[in-house]
Amino acid sequence: MRISELSAASGVPIPTIKYYLREGLLPAGEQTSATRARYGEEHVRRLRLIRALLEVGRLSIAAIGKVMAAVDNEDLDLHRVLGTAQYALAPAVEPQASGEEWARARTEADTMITDLGWRIDPGAPARDELAQAILTLARLGMPADGEALRPYADAALRLVTEHEIGNIPLDGPREAAVEAMVLGTVVHGRVLDVMRRLAHESVSARVFGA
Repeated sequence: MRISELSAASGVPIPTIKYYLREGLLPAGEQTSATRARYGEEHVRRLRLIRALLEVGRLSIAAIGKVMAAVDNEDLDLHRVLGTAQYALAPAVEPQASGEEWARARTEADTMITDLGWRIDPGAPARDELAQAILTLARLGMPADGEALRPYADAALRLVTEHEIGNIPLDGPREAAVEAMVLGTVVHGRVLDVMRRLAHESVSARVFGA
Protein backbone atom coordinates (compact mmCIF):
# COMPACT_ATOMS: atom_id res chain seq x y z
CA MET A 1 0.00 0.00 0.00
CA ARG A 2 1.07 3.60 -0.61
CA ILE A 3 1.58 6.04 2.25
CA SER A 4 -1.87 7.55 1.62
CA GLU A 5 -3.40 4.09 1.97
CA LEU A 6 -1.33 3.44 5.10
CA SER A 7 -2.69 6.67 6.54
CA ALA A 8 -6.25 5.64 5.74
CA ALA A 9 -5.78 2.14 7.18
CA SER A 10 -4.15 3.35 10.40
CA GLY A 11 -5.93 6.66 10.98
CA VAL A 12 -2.54 8.38 11.33
CA PRO A 13 -2.05 11.55 9.22
CA ILE A 14 0.61 11.40 6.50
CA PRO A 15 2.81 14.13 8.08
CA THR A 16 2.81 12.17 11.35
CA ILE A 17 3.77 8.95 9.54
CA LYS A 18 6.66 10.79 7.89
CA TYR A 19 7.74 12.09 11.30
CA TYR A 20 7.72 8.56 12.73
CA LEU A 21 9.79 7.41 9.75
CA ARG A 22 12.35 10.18 10.35
CA GLU A 23 12.54 9.32 14.06
CA GLY A 24 13.07 5.65 13.31
CA LEU A 25 9.90 4.56 15.13
CA LEU A 26 8.43 3.16 11.91
CA PRO A 27 10.59 1.02 9.60
CA ALA A 28 11.03 2.27 6.06
CA GLY A 29 8.78 0.86 3.37
CA GLU A 30 9.92 -1.02 0.29
CA GLN A 31 11.29 1.60 -2.11
CA THR A 32 9.48 1.45 -5.47
CA SER A 33 10.89 4.66 -6.94
CA ALA A 34 12.95 7.66 -5.91
CA THR A 35 9.94 9.25 -4.20
CA ARG A 36 7.59 6.33 -3.45
CA ALA A 37 7.59 3.36 -1.10
CA ARG A 38 5.27 0.44 -0.48
CA TYR A 39 4.02 -0.40 3.02
CA GLY A 40 2.41 -3.52 4.48
CA GLU A 41 0.34 -4.78 7.37
CA GLU A 42 3.42 -4.75 9.59
CA HIS A 43 3.46 -0.96 9.27
CA VAL A 44 -0.22 -0.77 10.25
CA ARG A 45 0.54 -2.88 13.35
CA ARG A 46 3.52 -0.71 14.24
CA LEU A 47 1.45 2.46 13.95
CA ARG A 48 -1.23 0.94 16.22
CA LEU A 49 1.44 0.23 18.84
CA ILE A 50 2.94 3.71 18.58
CA ARG A 51 -0.51 5.25 19.05
CA ALA A 52 -1.21 3.01 22.05
CA LEU A 53 2.06 4.00 23.69
CA LEU A 54 1.53 7.68 22.88
CA GLU A 55 -2.19 8.11 23.58
CA VAL A 56 -2.84 5.49 26.26
CA GLY A 57 0.59 5.12 27.83
CA ARG A 58 1.38 8.85 27.53
CA LEU A 59 4.99 8.06 26.65
CA SER A 60 7.43 10.48 25.09
CA ILE A 61 8.81 9.89 21.60
CA ALA A 62 12.18 9.03 23.18
CA ALA A 63 10.58 6.41 25.45
CA ILE A 64 8.61 4.97 22.54
CA GLY A 65 11.87 4.68 20.63
CA LYS A 66 13.32 2.50 23.38
CA VAL A 67 10.26 0.24 23.30
CA MET A 68 10.48 -0.05 19.50
CA ALA A 69 14.16 -0.95 19.75
CA ALA A 70 13.28 -3.76 22.19
CA VAL A 71 10.50 -5.02 19.91
CA ASP A 72 12.94 -5.19 16.99
CA ASN A 73 15.73 -6.84 19.01
CA GLU A 74 15.38 -10.55 18.25
CA ASP A 75 17.95 -11.34 20.96
CA LEU A 76 15.42 -10.32 23.63
CA ASP A 77 12.78 -12.80 24.72
CA LEU A 78 9.17 -11.67 25.04
CA HIS A 79 9.51 -11.20 28.81
CA ARG A 80 12.27 -8.63 28.29
CA VAL A 81 10.35 -6.89 25.51
CA LEU A 82 7.21 -6.61 27.63
CA GLY A 83 9.36 -5.51 30.58
CA THR A 84 10.84 -2.67 28.55
CA ALA A 85 7.34 -1.38 27.79
CA GLN A 86 6.17 -1.95 31.36
CA TYR A 87 9.10 -0.02 32.81
CA ALA A 88 8.54 2.82 30.32
CA LEU A 89 4.97 3.16 31.61
CA ALA A 90 6.09 3.52 35.22
CA PRO A 91 6.03 7.03 36.68
CA ALA A 92 9.27 8.53 37.92
CA VAL A 93 9.60 8.32 41.69
CA GLU A 94 11.74 10.82 43.53
CA PRO A 95 12.45 9.87 47.16
CA GLN A 96 10.56 12.43 49.24
CA ALA A 97 12.21 11.58 52.50
CA SER A 98 15.52 11.51 54.30
CA GLY A 99 17.97 8.86 53.26
CA GLU A 100 17.21 6.81 56.37
CA GLU A 101 13.43 6.98 55.97
CA TRP A 102 13.63 6.07 52.30
CA ALA A 103 16.04 3.22 52.97
CA ARG A 104 13.62 1.70 55.52
CA ALA A 105 10.70 1.98 53.10
CA ARG A 106 12.70 0.49 50.24
CA THR A 107 13.89 -2.37 52.46
CA GLU A 108 10.29 -3.07 53.47
CA ALA A 109 9.25 -3.11 49.80
CA ASP A 110 12.10 -5.45 48.84
CA THR A 111 11.33 -7.74 51.79
CA MET A 112 7.68 -7.92 50.81
CA ILE A 113 8.54 -8.86 47.22
CA THR A 114 10.96 -11.53 48.45
CA ASP A 115 8.40 -12.97 50.89
CA LEU A 116 5.85 -13.16 48.06
CA GLY A 117 8.31 -15.20 46.03
CA TRP A 118 7.87 -12.93 43.03
CA ARG A 119 10.56 -12.73 40.35
CA ILE A 120 11.16 -8.98 40.09
CA ASP A 121 14.24 -7.35 38.59
CA PRO A 122 16.31 -5.42 41.18
CA GLY A 123 15.97 -2.28 39.06
CA ALA A 124 12.22 -2.52 38.51
CA PRO A 125 10.66 0.96 38.90
CA ALA A 126 7.69 -0.56 40.74
CA ARG A 127 9.99 -1.29 43.70
CA ASP A 128 10.37 2.45 44.24
CA GLU A 129 6.63 3.00 43.69
CA LEU A 130 5.87 0.43 46.38
CA ALA A 131 8.43 1.99 48.72
CA GLN A 132 6.84 5.41 48.22
CA ALA A 133 3.40 4.00 49.06
CA ILE A 134 4.79 2.29 52.17
CA LEU A 135 6.45 5.52 53.26
CA THR A 136 3.20 7.48 52.80
CA LEU A 137 1.18 4.94 54.78
CA ALA A 138 3.74 4.93 57.59
CA ARG A 139 3.69 8.73 57.83
CA LEU A 140 -0.10 8.63 58.11
CA GLY A 141 0.14 6.13 60.96
CA MET A 142 -1.43 3.35 58.88
CA PRO A 143 -0.21 -0.28 58.68
CA ALA A 144 2.50 -0.42 56.06
CA ASP A 145 4.23 -3.79 56.42
CA GLY A 146 4.00 -6.84 54.20
CA GLU A 147 1.24 -8.42 56.24
CA ALA A 148 -1.00 -5.36 55.92
CA LEU A 149 -0.42 -5.10 52.17
CA ARG A 150 -0.61 -8.84 51.43
CA PRO A 151 -4.34 -8.79 50.48
CA TYR A 152 -3.57 -6.25 47.75
CA ALA A 153 -0.71 -8.36 46.44
CA ASP A 154 -2.88 -11.49 46.42
CA ALA A 155 -5.69 -9.69 44.58
CA ALA A 156 -3.26 -8.29 42.00
CA LEU A 157 -1.66 -11.68 41.38
CA ARG A 158 -5.05 -13.33 40.94
CA LEU A 159 -6.24 -10.67 38.48
CA VAL A 160 -3.07 -10.86 36.40
CA THR A 161 -2.90 -14.66 36.44
CA GLU A 162 -6.58 -15.40 35.81
CA HIS A 163 -7.63 -12.50 33.62
CA GLU A 164 -4.86 -10.35 32.16
CA ILE A 165 -1.88 -12.47 31.13
CA GLY A 166 -4.09 -14.67 28.99
CA ASN A 167 -5.10 -11.65 26.89
CA ILE A 168 -1.55 -11.21 25.61
CA PRO A 169 -1.32 -12.91 22.17
CA LEU A 170 1.67 -15.20 21.90
CA ASP A 171 1.23 -16.55 18.38
CA GLY A 172 1.49 -13.28 16.46
CA PRO A 173 3.89 -10.36 16.00
CA ARG A 174 5.50 -8.91 19.09
CA GLU A 175 3.86 -5.54 18.42
CA ALA A 176 0.49 -7.13 19.18
CA ALA A 177 1.75 -8.59 22.47
CA VAL A 178 3.21 -5.25 23.60
CA GLU A 179 0.05 -3.37 22.58
CA ALA A 180 -2.13 -5.80 24.57
CA MET A 181 0.13 -5.44 27.61
CA VAL A 182 0.10 -1.63 27.42
CA LEU A 183 -3.67 -1.43 27.03
CA GLY A 184 -4.17 -4.01 29.76
CA THR A 185 -1.82 -2.31 32.21
CA VAL A 186 -3.20 1.19 31.76
CA VAL A 187 -6.89 0.57 31.09
CA HIS A 188 -7.36 -2.34 33.50
CA GLY A 189 -5.54 -0.29 36.12
CA ARG A 190 -8.10 2.45 35.68
CA VAL A 191 -10.96 -0.05 35.80
CA LEU A 192 -9.60 -1.50 39.05
CA ASP A 193 -9.34 1.96 40.62
CA VAL A 194 -12.87 2.89 39.52
CA MET A 195 -14.34 -0.38 40.78
CA ARG A 196 -12.65 0.07 44.17
CA ARG A 197 -14.16 3.56 44.51
CA LEU A 198 -17.58 2.26 43.52
CA ALA A 199 -17.22 -0.57 46.04
CA HIS A 200 -16.26 1.93 48.75
CA GLU A 201 -19.41 3.95 48.05
CA SER A 202 -21.63 0.87 48.07
CA VAL A 203 -20.21 -0.57 51.28
CA SER A 204 -20.25 2.85 52.97
CA ALA A 205 -23.93 3.25 52.09
CA ARG A 206 -24.70 -0.15 53.59
CA VAL A 207 -22.60 0.25 56.74
CA PHE A 208 -22.87 3.96 57.52
CA GLY A 209 -25.91 5.14 55.59
CA ALA A 210 -29.38 5.70 56.95
